[in-house]
Amino acid sequence: MRVLLAVFVLLAAAGGAYAYIQSEPDWYIRLRYPLEYGHIVTGHAENYDLDPALLAAVIYRESKFQANAKSSSGAIGLMQLLPDTAKGIALHTGGSQFEVSDLWDPEINVRYGAFYLRRLLNKYGDVKLALAAYNAGQANVDEWLANGEGIAFPETRHYVDEVMHARDVYAETYADELAID
Repeated sequence: MRVLLAVFVLLAAAGGAYAYIQSEPDWYIRLRYPLEYGHIVTGHAENYDLDPALLAAVIYRESKFQANAKSSSGAIGLMQLLPDTAKGIALHTGGSQFEVSDLWDPEINVRYGAFYLRRLLNKYGDVKLALAAYNAGQANVDEWLANGEGIAFPETRHYVDEVMHARDVYAETYADELAID
């Protein structure tokens, strides 16, 4: 009887510890998934009819909200935009004085990134395909679709999964800050 009671207590303690670990405290989630530039994120999400949690999740996955991020491929800023992509966006949005240094400005970077994400969502009509195109390029996604394939690159599938997970975290954790109903 004592052994059975000890086993029961041990299992209950282990279950409680597991439940605590699975439901991380809010302060830890906010530390792990920061939200910087919230007013820029919400403003451009509204301007481009985007889910603000999705926009925050893309920024998190691309740069962890580090405005000075630069990739080995030359992508710059919060949303890791390539200069050629950003130059095209500037021309589409009425900008004629684009400078690569503009991409270091969080407001401009997120504005261009939000425009681009909205454009991809309009083109593909699917969040996961839009995210795949954001990561792997439209030409790859177009080829996969033409061949009747899903997302062919494992690293792109992983990217999409990470952004979707982060989107859920941002929606739940920052609902008030991101003005999510």
